Amino acid sequence: MSPNTTPSQATVFILEEQTGLTLAELCRACMAQTDFIAELVEEGVLTPAGQAPDQWRFTGVQVRHASVAVHLQRDLGVNVAGAALALQLLDELEALRARLRAAGAA
Repeated sequence: MSPNTTPSQATVFILEEQTGLTLAELCRACMAQTDFIAELVEEGVLTPAGQAPDQWRFTGVQVRHASVAVHLQRDLGVNVAGAALALQLLDELEALRARLRAAGAA
């Protein structure tokens, strides 16, 4: 990139657990196809609020999970079931680390 060239604009999302992203917004945030997100919902990796895809709302935590699943699938060829297992293990690891920090502070 030359010094006079500006990088393309990027959209930045700051998400909280209460954020209600639509399916389209989640797909844009994670650069994922709707079919892949639907597979994650079917597998139980994501549990959106709402009954139908046009009513689904996703939290910030679910955006993080979807993003990790997308990277696992794209970079490592992990299928949806494998991504679900990896995310479960990552969540457990995070919980254990939090417990260790809490125990160290006590």
